[in-house]
Amino acid sequence: MAGPQGSSGAAAQAAGPLGRERSGGGGARGRRCAGAAILRRGRRGEETGRRSRYSHLEKMTDLVAVWEVALSDGVHKIEFEHGTTSGKRVVYVDGKEEIRREWMFKLVGKETFTVGATKTKAAINIDAVSGFAYEYTLEINGKSLKQYIENRLKTTNTWILNLGGTDYRIVLEKDTMDVWCNGQKMETAGEFVEDGTETHFTVADHSCCIKAVSSGKRKEGIIHTLIVDNREIPEAVE
Repeated sequence: MAGPQGSSGAAAQAAGPLGRERSGGGGARGRRCAGAAILRRGRRGEETGRRSRYSHLEKMTDLVAVWEVALSDGVHKIEFEHGTTSGKRVVYVDGKEEIRREWMFKLVGKETFTVGATKTKAAINIDAVSGFAYEYTLEINGKSLKQYIENRLKTTNTWILNLGGTDYRIVLEKDTMDVWCNGQKMETAGEFVEDGTETHFTVADHSCCIKAVSSGKRKEGIIHTLIVDNREIPEAVE
């Protein structure tokens, strides 16, 4: 989704959990880097015409960056507005306004907030690159978006499946063995078996089990497999 354009230049967008970024038209140039977006604006003032108030998207006259971040309780969308004339800063999480600062004399800095049911700490850094170019980078739990994604791949497993016409996203946090399904932390029962452990829970009256067995290889460690109704579910890559 390309960001709305203000009168002073085109918006640059950072999208996707891998920090992929693309810039809008109108002469704006984006620099590719994980979790970052760059916006170049001219000297003209911000748009003064009236905007529709029916949705937050229609109000975004200074949208400069959008990120999608996969957490255990779901994939969350973070949007950031930055008015480089007034210094205005607005942060939206899943369409809900979390931060609004109308006038800021300092155009660079940091905005901190939380994301999701687990109140995961997040921050947007605003840095001047050169002239009227600004770089926006997202941090999750004190790590850059790229570092967070790399760490998450090591500490979680994710499965996506359809049961009875409904899509379910199941996430295992390997360090705590907590299981999440569609944003809800599940009640589980664990047991030791001959070749490892099993974690049992139920989704929509379907019997689910996450089996943990040793791979026998140091680099691979423990292998976790989701079984639903005696059927193995392939792991998803987000």
